[in-house]
Amino acid sequence: MEDADAKATAACARSGTVFHTARVGATWCHFRDDLGWDMYRFGRLVARDVERRTGQRMRGPSQVELVVVDEAERLNAACLEWLRDEFDRNAIGVILTGMPGIEKRMSRYPQLYSRVGFAHEYRPLQKEELVFVLQRHWKKLGLEMDEDEFTDAQAIAAVVRVTGDNFRLLQRLFAQVERVMKINELSSLTADVVEAARSTLVIGAT
Repeated sequence: MEDADAKATAACARSGTVFHTARVGATWCHFRDDLGWDMYRFGRLVARDVERRTGQRMRGPSQVELVVVDEAERLNAACLEWLRDEFDRNAIGVILTGMPGIEKRMSRYPQLYSRVGFAHEYRPLQKEELVFVLQRHWKKLGLEMDEDEFTDAQAIAAVVRVTGDNFRLLQRLFAQVERVMKINELSSLTADVVEAARSTLVIGAT
């Protein structure tokens, strides 16, 4: 196993967390199968970590402690009810993230909403927070961000203009930035790359 793989499996084992993005128009069966597959892959990673550290195969299923469902506004009533049932049966934590107003929609489902501990609104990132997040996105792309370098400064300005310092939009944008750079075999992040990534997202006029 490569060092990077070993670090990834160890991180999964420590976190106990499965992150899932709901697909558009997902039926209850789709959602159940998609999330189930993500949880199965998580279990495989944890098992690999146990075997790497102890030399022994792990017996029994791995314990998922937390499920994070992104784009939760895409889930219909049947999906939400199934998720609520899983929460009750398996005593796992659940975080639903979505666009503003999602908490009002959840309030229409009393059985689910009665289990909600709190709702948190992500506010626009402050400058220091934005720099912190962007530095890590640059690093993930294998680059070093320099605010004083012209190309980086232009790219940062484009990111701010496109996302309005919204944390979730940053995550979605950089997923597409990585894709654009990989497809076009680019070695630097420019404002043009940011605009090309923006064009693939439905995030409103900028």
